[in-house]
Amino acid sequence: MQELPDCLYEGNQPTLITPLSPTPNHSLYLSNLDDHHFLRFSIKYLYLFQKSISPLTLKDSLSRVLVDYYPFAGRIRVSDEGSKLEVDCNGEGAVFAEAFMDITCQDFVQLSPKPNKSWRKLLFKVQAQSFLDIPPLVIQVTYLRCGGMILCTAINHCLCDGIGTSQFLHAWAHATTSQAHLPTRPFHSRHVLDPRNPPRVTHSHPGFTRTTTVDKSSTFDISKYLQSQPLAPATLTFNQSHLLRLKKTCAPSLKCTTFEALAANTWRSWAQSLDLPMTMLVKLLFSVNMRKRLTPELPQGYYGNGFVLACAESKVQDLVNGNIYHAVKSIQEAKSRITDEYVRSAIDLLEDKTVKTDVSCSLVISQWAKLGLEELDLGGGKPMYMGPLTSDIYCLFLPVASDNDAIRVQMSLPEEVVKRLEYCMVKFLDGKDNEDENSRAC
Repeated sequence: MQELPDCLYEGNQPTLITPLSPTPNHSLYLSNLDDHHFLRFSIKYLYLFQKSISPLTLKDSLSRVLVDYYPFAGRIRVSDEGSKLEVDCNGEGAVFAEAFMDITCQDFVQLSPKPNKSWRKLLFKVQAQSFLDIPPLVIQVTYLRCGGMILCTAINHCLCDGIGTSQFLHAWAHATTSQAHLPTRPFHSRHVLDPRNPPRVTHSHPGFTRTTTVDKSSTFDISKYLQSQPLAPATLTFNQSHLLRLKKTCAPSLKCTTFEALAANTWRSWAQSLDLPMTMLVKLLFSVNMRKRLTPELPQGYYGNGFVLACAESKVQDLVNGNIYHAVKSIQEAKSRITDEYVRSAIDLLEDKTVKTDVSCSLVISQWAKLGLEELDLGGGKPMYMGPLTSDIYCLFLPVASDNDAIRVQMSLPEEVVKRLEYCMVKFLDGKDNEDENSRAC
């Protein structure tokens, strides 16, 4: 895997793109689902397009779409209360950089088939003292020798979730290709997810823990271990045929969705490849869109964080022995718990600022497939490639630009673990997955 060459910037870069016309100047309240510490990072997308769009066109359409999505042109700050974040909708503008890289689209695909450190060159690094000082929207468009372009975006996760980012990017694409009004108007207010007064925690929430709590029963913090190691990205693509075969390993006794089967296979393979103690309790945290699970449903156009992390739990021995049936069942039970009352209980729980997401013994899966991200068309056609700018210990289910029915699984693990994970993930294809698997080599 070769490194990408440096980007060449001309003139004064970057520029600030402000809304085309005056926008409301106020503070936008962020819900407890928006501002808790687990989401204090930017969602970073990378798109490779075969045909480029002029920077003038992109900046003009961005300026127009920021009139509707004006919080993206604001700045995130700590509220006067001191414990919550809010958006200062001041219209300062989004960061926009343009650059040139002396490669072709094919060079990019062949040189760097997986995310690596040199990809970071493709997104302008804003000099800031803390995460809160970085503008919520940072964009770089890098033009390539062949006439293609790479678009990288960094969108603050406190402002929106995956569905929200897709909604915004498609609104920008609409403004680039049309002068008509947006098909979906953004819904800004987060007060529909206000905590109750007084807060009422009516459910158990095993996906969370308190910073004041020390779990003496858990002797191994998987997250800390992984973050202390040199990591390499693991990437596996499952086409429709693979996914159908995986689902059949549960049939006919258990019907399941593609996500449930693939998440179960990933969780199980992760536990096997890390060679975790058989008696250890491990968790799977996965995002569940709750927009339509609330009563009433969240308004159309709501782009804030409208998901909660469902939590499935299992002893390693139950997870890795046999086929994926046990894992699928655990995932289905975790999903079924996501009701209106469960979500309200989670929002109330997060009023306690000592509560944090428990990643110590967890695999976290975020679903980027099925959000329409790979359908983005800024006027030159859909992308040749779409994915994250970086790879992390958290697992992503990604769309495949050339195959709408396929899903790409990506996460980073220690190099020797990557090979074991890749072996375990595809073992069901040899038809022997129903055998007893006490051997730790999968």
